[in-house]
Parts: sequence; structure tokens; C-alpha cells
Amino acid sequence: MYDIIIVGAGAAGVFCAYELLKNNPNQKVLMLEKGFPLDKRTCPKKTKGIKECRCKTCSIMEGFYGAGGFSDGKYNITNNFGGDLFEYIGYDKALELMWEVDKINISMGGESAKLYSTGNSDLKRKALKHDLHLLDAQVRHLGTDRNLVIASNMYDFIKDKMDIEFLTEVTDIHKSEEIFTVDTAKTSYQSKKLIVATGRTGSKWIGNLCNKFGINTKNNRVDIGVRVELPALIFKHITDEVYESKIVYKTQKYNDMVRTFCMNPYGEVVTENYGDIVTVNGHSYADPKLHTDNTNFALLVTNRFTEPFKNSNEYGESIAKLSNMLGGGVLMQRFGDLVKGRRSSARRMKKCFTQPTMEATPGDLSLVIPKRQLDDIIEMIYALDKIAPGTANEDTLLYGVEVKFYNSKIEVDSNLETCVKGLYVLGDCSGVTHSLSQAAASGIYVARILNQ
Repeated sequence: MYDIIIVGAGAAGVFCAYELLKNNPNQKVLMLEKGFPLDKRTCPKKTKGIKECRCKTCSIMEGFYGAGGFSDGKYNITNNFGGDLFEYIGYDKALELMWEVDKINISMGGESAKLYSTGNSDLKRKALKHDLHLLDAQVRHLGTDRNLVIASNMYDFIKDKMDIEFLTEVTDIHKSEEIFTVDTAKTSYQSKKLIVATGRTGSKWIGNLCNKFGINTKNNRVDIGVRVELPALIFKHITDEVYESKIVYKTQKYNDMVRTFCMNPYGEVVTENYGDIVTVNGHSYADPKLHTDNTNFALLVTNRFTEPFKNSNEYGESIAKLSNMLGGGVLMQRFGDLVKGRRSSARRMKKCFTQPTMEATPGDLSLVIPKRQLDDIIEMIYALDKIAPGTANEDTLLYGVEVKFYNSKIEVDSNLETCVKGLYVLGDCSGVTHSLSQAAASGIYVARILNQ
């Protein structure tokens, strides 16, 4: 019997545990994690050099510190994007908690990480001239390497104050009177309070949980796009100043919203494994020795569906599966080849001046991404070319597909508690947050409620 069980050791779960134990170390807390401990999280692609892997537990996406552990550690301190936490706990409270997350990161090894601001009037003015909108935010970039140091220090802080079970997948949850029973393949555990923080990879699992307990959910959005890779010099005047530039554009052809996402100056393109599908993402490091000559970022088209269609994530999965089928994983295409209506081949790639940072299959993204989204992406690239000349060069590389799945927005109250008393849902699995900073803030918020 535990006072509190936390399912999931991502940003929300770890920051929740930190806050619970920092102020009330006598509580009996258990954390259950499907993936590996931090020091065992290794990807066969990097350690064994294989092109494709279908691991039961993806060490890039799962394990201690979750998908954020091997991200490039960008903490955006803003309510303008990254989730809707402020709608539940208040605008000022959400910002206050994100700044507290920042203080914890600094105290755990991030003291040398630079804080950037997008409040640059000259850049915003230049963007607005071309109908591009730069969103305001403060950004603490930790880098993948420094991010792992912080994760290790967080683990050292909590490991002796609570029980943590790795490689432990929760198979079922029951509630009898005031007690939760959490079943795993190994054994069962009981607790008075239950916190679910399974991240994006737990979307189907938590959907089944909500169906079982009659918790209302809503989901009608998925973002589909590509990862752009180009010489770092093209965006240097932007990334040196604001680092993470969230730029939104409304296309003239379809009136769709396209945005930049997860910009990685001097970074590398990487894969994400969601089990049945492989998508693309990007990382960057704080250590200059690990820098590349390229910058990468995503261009994402937001897709919202109306009744009767409700399976927005399955729509995104089907496009990713098609890409995997044609490319045996991730497809890559030169922008010049795309607009000329021809596939990129190994022969054409040998003449490409932009050297890819990830091995991918040269191909034709027009055979994978629907025409509407592809037209939106092409229009956005030409728009970005006006503030960062060279973006629309022939040798700009496009990797596909990048899909951002949004967990069903789970119905919770202002305490992030479901209609099942004692059951809290935190972080990205809730559909309320979509970022490291807001997920971590939600963990601190609920921990303080439980410590009262």
C-alpha cells in the first residue's frame, strides 16, 4: 500500500515526485515506468549502427525522464504555445510554475544554459512584413547533453526517497471504494491517490483507461509536416538571437495554419519510434564540439476534424505508415526536387551541397503527404525565404514525415483531477500540455495540492 502511485517517469511524473518528496519526505510514493533507467537508455541505431529498429521499449521515447530526456531540452516559458495549462489553473499561476521549473533545472545542473527571448521588435517587424507571426516566449535551451545531466541529478534526488520500478508496464487499474489497485505483469500495487503521466506514447493506453472509468475525452487535432534541414548560416541571424523561433503563417491558398516547431541550431535530425511507426524529429547539443553545420526545424500543418470523424491520431499514423512503407523508415527529399515534381535519388543526393545529418531514404514526399498539406509546406518555405534567404534553396532537405500526436484532451477540473476521485492526469498524456515546461509545471502543481 502506497500513499501515491505515479505511472510514468517523464517530465510531469519526475517533477511531481520531486515536489512531493522535497516538502514531505515521509510519504510513501511509488513510480512505475515502462522503459529503462536513464543509464540503460541506449538506441541500437547509435550503438549498433543499424538503420531500423522496432524495440519493444523505445529508449528515445520511453524511460526515466521520458521523451524529454533525449530531446534537446528546450523549455519554453510561455502560455502562447505548448499547451493550455493556463485554462485550468490560471494564466499567472501557469507562468509562475514554469519559472519554478526553470529554477529547478538551473539548480540541477543547468546554471550555464542561456535564456533567450523572442521579444525582438526588429525580427517581429520584419516577419510581419511578410505575414509571418513570431510568437513571444522566453526559452531556456539546455541541450541534449546538459539535459541528461539534469535528469541524472533529479534521479539522484528522488531515488532514495521513493520506490521506482523500471521495465514495469501497467496492464490494468481498478478502484474499490477509496483504494486504487494497479496491476502489472510482475505484481499488483495499491494506493490512495493515483497520478497518470504516461506522455504521448501512452495515448492509446490512457484512452482505454478513460473508457473504462467513463472519463470524457475529446480529440480532433493532429499536426502533419516535415523536418527541414539547411545550412546553419541561413538562420544564424535568427537563432543567435532568439534560438527557438515559433513562427506561424496562414497560407493564402487554403487559409491553413502552418508553424515552425522545435528549431535546432547546429543540430541533427533523429527518428522517433512509436512502436508501429517511425517519425522524424531533431536534437541539438550545448557542447560546441557536438555541433553540426546544419540547422533543422519542423514545419507542421494543423489539422482539425469535424464530426463524425474522431480518429485524428490514426489519420496521422496512416500517413507515417505510408512513409515507412515507401522508405523503409524516414524519407528524404531535396526541396528543388519536390517543386520540380521529381523524386530525390541517391545520384542526386551525391550532388547535394547540404549534407544530411541522418541516414534516410531518398524519395518523393508527394507520394506520402496529402496535396493540401504539401502545398501549405511549400508556401511556408517560400514565405520563410523572405526573412531567411536561402530557405527555399534547391538543396534544402525535407525529411518526412513528422507527426505531432495530441492525446485526447481528458476532462479534468482545476486540480487536474478526473471525475474519478483521487485520479489525476498530468503532462502531455492529458492533452492539456504539449511541452516540457508545461508538463513539468503540471507535476509541481498537483504535488502541492496533494501535500496540503
